[in-house]
Order: sequence, then C-alpha cells, then structure tokens
Amino acid sequence: MKRSCGILMPIFSLPSKYCIGSFGKESRDFINFLQKSGHSYWQLLPLNPTSYGDSPYQSFSAFALNPYFIDLDGLIKLNYLTKEDVACEQFNQYIDYGKLYIERFKLLRKAYQNALNMNIKPKLEKFIKKNKEWLKDYACFMVLKGLNDGNSWQEWSDEYRYHSAELVSKIEKNYDEEYYFWVFLQYLAFSQYLKLKSYANKHGVYIIGDIPIYVALDSSDVWSNPDLFKLDENRRPTTVAGVPPDYFSADGQLWGNPLYDYDKMSKDNYAWWRYRVKKCAELFDSLRIDHFRGIDEYWSVKSGEKTARVGEWLKGPGINLINALKEAAPTMQFIAEDLGLLTNSVIELKNQSGWPGMKVYEFAFDSGYSNAFLPHNYEKNCVAYIGTHDNDTIANFIKENPSLHGFMKEYLHIDSVDNIIDTMIGTLYRSNADLVIVTIQDILHQGGEARINTPGTLGTNWTYRLNKKVFTKSLSEHLKALADESGRR
Repeated sequence: MKRSCGILMPIFSLPSKYCIGSFGKESRDFINFLQKSGHSYWQLLPLNPTSYGDSPYQSFSAFALNPYFIDLDGLIKLNYLTKEDVACEQFNQYIDYGKLYIERFKLLRKAYQNALNMNIKPKLEKFIKKNKEWLKDYACFMVLKGLNDGNSWQEWSDEYRYHSAELVSKIEKNYDEEYYFWVFLQYLAFSQYLKLKSYANKHGVYIIGDIPIYVALDSSDVWSNPDLFKLDENRRPTTVAGVPPDYFSADGQLWGNPLYDYDKMSKDNYAWWRYRVKKCAELFDSLRIDHFRGIDEYWSVKSGEKTARVGEWLKGPGINLINALKEAAPTMQFIAEDLGLLTNSVIELKNQSGWPGMKVYEFAFDSGYSNAFLPHNYEKNCVAYIGTHDNDTIANFIKENPSLHGFMKEYLHIDSVDNIIDTMIGTLYRSNADLVIVTIQDILHQGGEARINTPGTLGTNWTYRLNKKVFTKSLSEHLKALADESGRR
C-alpha cells in the first residue's frame, strides 16, 4: 500500500434531495471532491440491507446491497419513475428510517411494475444466473418475511423455517411477482454501484469496503446454511457472538449473532467465506475485516444471556482462514480491525497475515507517551484514523474529556485547546502510517450531533447526513494541502 490518504463517509450520510444518500450523482460528486482534494481512498460502511436497529452490521444478507441506496434519479432516466412520483421525498438532516421504509418501497414497487411492462424479466434471469449462489435464497427469504409480517425466520412455522431446495422452488413458483421484485432491487443496486465503482477507479479513487465478521441470525445466510453455524436441531442458536467489556461498553457488547461452526467450515476449506470475499473483490479495492480478533479467538456467550459479561474465549480458524481468503481474492488489500484488548496470539496472527492493522488517535491520550495509538508509535504497515464510525467526533470528545487536555497540549506542543483538532489532524497525516483515513465530520470540527454510532445503543445511530454546502473549494484546498505536505496521494 502506497503512502496515501482518504475519507470515511457512509453512503447514507451523503447529501441528496431525497431521504438518504445513494449510488447516484452525489456519490460521483464526492468522488470528484476526493480527486481534487488529493485523497485517493473512500472508506464505506457495509452496503448490505439493514434490519432492526438500522445497523449496517446487522443485515438480512451478507451478499445483497441495500435497496435504499438505489438512485431514484437513475430510475427516472430509465422511465421506471417520473419526477412527480419522487416528489414525496425530500432532504432531511437526519434519516427517518421508519418513514423511509414506508415511502421508499412504494416507489420501488411502482418502478418494478413499470419495468415489468418494459420487459425487464430477461435481464433479471441473467442476473439470477450470475448470482445463483445467494440470490435465489435471499429473494425467497424476503418473500417469506413478507408472508410472516416481517418476523424473524426463527418465529416462522416449520413449513418455512426449514430451508430446502424444494421450498425455494415452491416460493419462486407460487409467489412469482414478489420473488422477482426482490431480484429486481438487487439488479438495480448492483448495476448502479458497479458503475459507481468504475467511475471512482477511473478518477483515481479506490473503495475500501467493510464487512462484519459475523452475519445476523435473521438473515438468508443462516436460514439457508444452517449447517455452517452453531445451531441446535431446531435451528436455534446455542451460543452467540459478542465481546467482553472493552473501550466502548462496561457490559461488553452482546451482538447476538450465531457463531460459525468452524470445524465444519474447515472441511471444504472455508468455501462460504471464500465465496464471500470473492464477491467483495468485485465491489471493493480494499476490505476491512471487522473484529479481526475473532479469527484468532472469539467470545462465545450462551444463548439467552442478557449481557456479554459471562462467556468464554474459543479458538478460531486462525491462519487457515486467512490463507483461504487470500487465495479467493488475491488482488484484495485486506485491513485487520484489530482494536480492543489484544493477546499475543492475535498480534502474532496479524503479523503472519501481513495485513495492516488500525490505529485510532482518539484512544491515544490516557496512558502517556508509550500509548500505541500516538502517531510517533505507528508502524508503517497500518491504517491510522482520528476516529471511526464507532467513535465520538473528535470535537465532542475533547469537550467531554477536559482531564485529557493537559497531555493533549503537551504532546501536540500547543498552548490552546482550540488548536487541538487541527494539530491532531496534521500530526496524523505526517505519521509513519501508510494510509490515513479521516471522517469528514472531524475535518469540519462538527460536534456530537454528527456522531454516526454509539455502540451498544439503539435509536439515533446511522442517521447523520451532511449538507452539500460543506464540500467547498476551500475545504478541498485544505485537504489537498494536508495530502501534499505529508507526501500522500
């Protein structure tokens, strides 16, 4: 990885005239902004459909794309919708997912009916054939969710809860129109996104994707592949994933995802995982593996526990899985999310992988000059951040932690708290790290209202959006100066 820099910006946070960011013009405008600003990486959050809680880390599918990101203006150009159809949607500073769910799917269903009248079916059949490993199961899963009032497949009757090829064929035949609706949405999302990625690459911008190490229990992945997970004979999870108490939560984080049965996965050299990253290689230039530690060892909590405090560490697949992923996606640059309390074995595994780890500047000021997150301690092979989507904005972090101001000013060689943010950003860019990633909120000195996610909470996460007025010429020139001064591209 060359010495470079980029910006972390979720698709949903992009400005647009509609209720949420999309794969459309605003994404291309942001790519142009990155190019002019001398920044060659755009880091995304997971692009998969969201479920309860609206988190991109809890999805109905590890392979599908979020239908909310379909560009409505693109559908107008295809004559699937009219300008009058989309007049009900408008820009809001924060995303209202409840309203979006009601209004957006009405529009998408209308687009689908118009597309059917324009003979879209042959294109959908071709798309199904190309993605047969996951798409049929996903489309049937979504049909069944509709038939079951949106409830988790864990609550379905045995007729539907037990996946089989026969059941998939039955759903495809008996609910033809609904089945193809879900295929249609994926066809649109993939068509638009792949054009966007091509546009980015042609403009010297590379996309960093992000995948959760685990998949959601309420997903087509678990429903259609129960043998790959630690489920009982009734297909209920016996143990679930999380992490013990850490930086973010005194009770740990009880994610609730079913755990993989790595013994079974190892018998076909992790075929499901290999296919997963192979598909990611079609979408991204680099890939952040969330919770890298789980490959070395993972926190197992008995199903039914209320917190993640009580559990046990179990040995993960280690270097065997890493080698399988490298084999499946040989051109992919992987990034190991290695945050949290790390054991020697995790550090050794990351070193064996050769993958860069992560450094988060916001964690740097609580233990003196030896803190590994201070820039002078960075190794070259790492990706350095001011903060991630899970952190508070640096402006609000400084405001809420006055006890750290003394050491911050001492380390940064400044006299005023007002200069902390810009000085931190400057020292981050000048650090030894191969790649530096900043959030646009921190560049803009935005406060707590601009935080993307507070781990372990529900309600206001994943809703923040930016106004297009922030992407000014002066901001671009400022970012370009940071890149040039530090020898980054």
